[in-house]
Amino acid sequence: MTSSTRIFWATVVALVIFNVARGLGVFGSFADPVELILALALTACALRCALTKADLGLERSQVASGLRWGGAAFALVLMVVVVTSVIPATSGFLHDSRGDIPLWRLILDLLWIALLTVIPEELLFRGVLLGAAMKKWGIVTGVVSTSVLFGFWHIFPTLSTAEGNEKFSQADSTTLGRLGLVAGAVVTTTIAGLIFCWLRVRSRSLVAPMVAHLATNGIALTVAWFVVR
Repeated sequence: MTSSTRIFWATVVALVIFNVARGLGVFGSFADPVELILALALTACALRCALTKADLGLERSQVASGLRWGGAAFALVLMVVVVTSVIPATSGFLHDSRGDIPLWRLILDLLWIALLTVIPEELLFRGVLLGAAMKKWGIVTGVVSTSVLFGFWHIFPTLSTAEGNEKFSQADSTTLGRLGLVAGAVVTTTIAGLIFCWLRVRSRSLVAPMVAHLATNGIALTVAWFVVR
């Protein structure tokens, strides 16, 4: 087993253990900081044992490319979310109780998303896992495998946040509805993972999927903040 294979499977095992523990409430309110520490530790391990900065998308020379591609993705996500919010048939999906907060809390939540969701998830999935998988099995297998893992990663978060959404909470009240929510979340986040991977490979920088990921999470929350008012 090569060093890149070992770091890939070690990361998968670590994420499974962490995700199950988080779902069981082991970390309490400190789950996100623990995830960031885990991501930084696994990234450091990958750099020391198996991968280069280029493999992880962390080369400084590619930051400008990452910003260009990420900025384009940000603009596209903004347009889609704004259009969704003004169409009556789809605006309900943004009527989320998490948006019913004061402005200072919105700003704090956006910082929390950037530091404790976007950074660790991108380091783990488009950094360590994608870098190791591409080095071992090539681009296609690397992109598909890490995107599927990214989809399954969102099972527990989907179950824990469904109650805060006006439309999703109704489906979450039945077993069949809950299964449908989970399946939908896995599929949509897998697709998002494919897009983030494409941005990472195309730009050769982790900055691009980070910006796109921030747009996906942060813009939706910001628009929800306006929608509930």
